Amino acid sequence: MNSQTMERAGARTAETVVSGYTCPVPHSPQEICGLRHRALGVLVAWGTPGHAAQEAVLVISEMVTNAVLHALPPAEFRLLLRSEGDHDVIRVEVTDAGAAPVWPGAAAPPDESGRGAVVVDALAIRHGCVHRPCGTTTWWADLPAR
Repeated sequence: MNSQTMERAGARTAETVVSGYTCPVPHSPQEICGLRHRALGVLVAWGTPGHAAQEAVLVISEMVTNAVLHALPPAEFRLLLRSEGDHDVIRVEVTDAGAAPVWPGAAAPPDESGRGAVVVDALAIRHGCVHRPCGTTTWWADLPAR
């Protein structure tokens, strides 16, 4: 298993999953809005403050959009509320079936795409990906829950 991690925080403490939500990612850009709304409902139910929930939804949108546009189906979205010592962390995960073939001329113009990694890097405590031998990739990001 190959793993890549970008971390801003110091060493992590023991963690416990407090709550979780999982759903398939429809392989259609039109379905991303519905997934964002469902995720926001979960975050609100967990008591996530407005600013933290909105930042999480932005990261969710970027990661799910990336899976829909640049990877093969099937894809799965997971949202976890984890306790790390004295604070909670929101873990966003998107697993997909690996890179889709890039067709000539299929790339979006530079002014319309390519900012997702910058957004995730700016908002996440840490983030990374795990490539599995079976061909799947899980992109993940940890965000402050408060």
